[in-house]
Amino acid sequence: MLEHPIAYINHAVKIRPAQVWKDGSILFDKPDQTDFFRYLYDACSGQYPKFHKMDPLAKLGWLGSEILLQGIDFSRYQPEDIAVILSNRSSSQHTDEKYYKTIENIASPALFVYTLPNIVIGEISIRHKFKGENSFFIFDTFDTVSMHGYVNALFASNQAEACLCGWVEYYDDRYEAVLYWLEKDPQGLALPLEEQELKKLYLK
Repeated sequence: MLEHPIAYINHAVKIRPAQVWKDGSILFDKPDQTDFFRYLYDACSGQYPKFHKMDPLAKLGWLGSEILLQGIDFSRYQPEDIAVILSNRSSSQHTDEKYYKTIENIASPALFVYTLPNIVIGEISIRHKFKGENSFFIFDTFDTVSMHGYVNALFASNQAEACLCGWVEYYDDRYEAVLYWLEKDPQGLALPLEEQELKKLYLK
């Protein structure tokens, strides 16, 4: 372990079917909810009409970031200093397949907008006015080694002062998200930015 970590994992959110955890504590456990995303939207925000036009992948990432970032003061950062780095396995395949079906009749512009996975980064960045480095990677599973290496390099090269990163996967109504809020100064969880810490929070 480094004596002085280059950055810290200050907050983490995990979303799995009908459940949400933040910083290791369960926030929501609602197996009776038929529309869990709508339930979370009403519980955590409810004041962002564009949410209803998003595809499921964008909704999942948007909700995760909304819960993750509650109570965080961004005013000490320039928008260009906040990075967003995400990954998943299925890319935007869920929406791609729905869009392909519409081509037989009249292609849906509303679906076409979401046929790139990095649109979820755009929705998060618009909501919170982030303008820093952003990338979306496709892995078979959540690759904490690659994610750690990438975000660590951003901090080491001073390309980021803060970073939202993680895994946002949605396909055929199966979904999972884990998002981390990283900063150079320790707050909250104050865990050192290390690959094993990212993995433990994901698996926990």
